[in-house]
Amino acid sequence: MIKKMANFDLNKLIRPNVLDMKPYSSARDEFEGAANVFLDANENPLGSSVDGNFNRYPDPRQTPLRKELAKVKGIKPEQIFFGNGSDEAIDLLFRAFCVPNKDRALVFPPTYGMYKVQADINETPVDEINLDENFQVPIDSIEQIINPMVKLMFICSPNNPTANLIDKSYIIRICKGFKGLVVVDEAYIDFAPNEASMISEIDNYPNLIVLQTFSKAWGLAGLRLGMAFAQKDIIDTLCKIKYPYNVNQLTQDAVLQAVLNPKKKDRMVGTILEQRNFLISELDKIEVVNHIYPSNANFVLVQIKDATQLYKKLIAKGIVVRNRSNVALCNDCLRITVGTEAENKTLIAGIKELTK
Repeated sequence: MIKKMANFDLNKLIRPNVLDMKPYSSARDEFEGAANVFLDANENPLGSSVDGNFNRYPDPRQTPLRKELAKVKGIKPEQIFFGNGSDEAIDLLFRAFCVPNKDRALVFPPTYGMYKVQADINETPVDEINLDENFQVPIDSIEQIINPMVKLMFICSPNNPTANLIDKSYIIRICKGFKGLVVVDEAYIDFAPNEASMISEIDNYPNLIVLQTFSKAWGLAGLRLGMAFAQKDIIDTLCKIKYPYNVNQLTQDAVLQAVLNPKKKDRMVGTILEQRNFLISELDKIEVVNHIYPSNANFVLVQIKDATQLYKKLIAKGIVVRNRSNVALCNDCLRITVGTEAENKTLIAGIKELTK
């Protein structure tokens, strides 16, 4: 069993050089309030060389967006970090908390590959404990296996590529017993039941960090905006080491409009869930499909006979899915994103044609 967490001290986890450093202060960090004349940031006062007004630096704090998103998520603005995709937040977590070639991270394959990539970039060794046969975290064995030098633990829920939620009670047990930081990546949470998110637990666990993104349900992948939610001292640490203007103004403005008008996102999620059911139903009728794993995401993991060969044949027909046969526990598996009704029908027809 995982034991109850002792008194948590974030300062003991932060890299000493980060803890002691003085962060860069941009012109817009030093100014608050209203003004008509801006002569502080060496910007071009004449405008922009393209249509639009882009001559001023963006808000480094993303203040209006933070305030509105806080209302949506039911948390405080100071508990939100925005990054250039969730990948920026992942990178900053390594930079802030893992001393290179000393501290370690823990992941649970099969899972999102960028955790390992960012760890390698930041010279952080990674320990791996495979998910169990139900694609769940092996909760009862973690305490016996875990390396005491692990600072960051990454749990993807719903998991990529398996599409299932990790049992919330397991994550809470880990938060209570783990002395490092528990990073729960919820990139696909909008396609799962509302109560599945760990955001509601942020105030209860000082070592909990939740990642989300505008790339999936919101349909804003091209704008590159990710979110991290945590208690204020963790968010302050990430803000301390981020680039001064890490989120451009175009992205801030567009995402703010989306947050203020979420009905289109909700409609798209509803349509994707309907198409997910259709896709699963149709795949289940195909003889070469051996197993369809349950999904709480906008994709399904399908075990299929000779998956790699089928993948190549689908590519030749201009139909692109993801071959996951080379990752742990996913032998002969394709990961299929839920498309439009027409795309899903084209896929089904293509599989039937290629496997008759």
